[in-house]
Amino acid sequence: MEFGGKEKMAWTLNGCNVGLDAKAGVILPGTVQHAEEAIGAVKAGKVIAVPTDTLYGFACDACSAEAVYRIYEIKGRKLTSPLAICVGDVWDIKRFAVTDHLPDGLLDSLLPGPVTVVLSRGESSILEKSLNPGLETIGVRVPDSDFIRVIARGSGSALALTSANLSGQQSSICIKDFEDLWTQCAFVFDGSLIPAGRAGSTVVDLVEQGKYKILRPGSAMEETVAILEKYSLLDGNEATA
Repeated sequence: MEFGGKEKMAWTLNGCNVGLDAKAGVILPGTVQHAEEAIGAVKAGKVIAVPTDTLYGFACDACSAEAVYRIYEIKGRKLTSPLAICVGDVWDIKRFAVTDHLPDGLLDSLLPGPVTVVLSRGESSILEKSLNPGLETIGVRVPDSDFIRVIARGSGSALALTSANLSGQQSSICIKDFEDLWTQCAFVFDGSLIPAGRAGSTVVDLVEQGKYKILRPGSAMEETVAILEKYSLLDGNEATA
C-alpha cells in the first residue's frame, strides 16, 4: 500500500496531539484491519513500531539477523543487550523455549498479559543462534493485545520485540514519544495512548524448576507473584539474598 508523500493527517491521541506531515506515509491505525501490512513488512525483513498492552515497541522477524541488527541500530542499543520475543499464543512458546518443567496451567494463567517469562532456549528451539548470541535464555511475551498477536501468528515465526525509544530514554506510551524515529520504521502503527504507564512488563525468570525470580517489577508484579505462588513456586530471589 502506498501513501502520497504530501498527504497530511492529524490525530488526537487522548493527550498526545500529533500533526503528521510528509513523513506520515508510515503511519497506520494499529488495528487488525491493517495486520496484513504489518505481516508483509515483517516477512520482508523490515522493522515496524507497534502498540502492546504495556508500551510501544519495535518489532521484526526474530529469525532475521539483518532485521534484528536494524533494531539495535535504530535504538542505539548495545549488541550485548538481549531482545525478547513475542509469540501469538501461549502454546507457541514451546517452539522457542523449554517449558516442560513448569506446572500445568502456569503459563496460561500468566499470559496473555503484561509479563515477560524468561526460559531456557534449549536445543530444540527454532530461534536463530544470531539472536542474543551466547545467551542460553530467552524472554518471551504474549501481550494482551490482539493486533501484535495477529502479526506474530501471521509471520510464521516469532517477533523480536523491544521498547520503541532510543536506548536509555523513557519508554513510549504514544507514538508522539518516539516521533524522531518514525522514519526508521517501515510502518508505525498507532494504537492511541497506552494507559498502563511506563513501567513495562513484569519480567520473571522461570528457568529453574520450582522457583521464580522477579528480574523487573514492571506493571504487574503483585498479580504475577500471586499466580506464581498459587502454583507453589518459591521465590528464588530470597534464596540468593
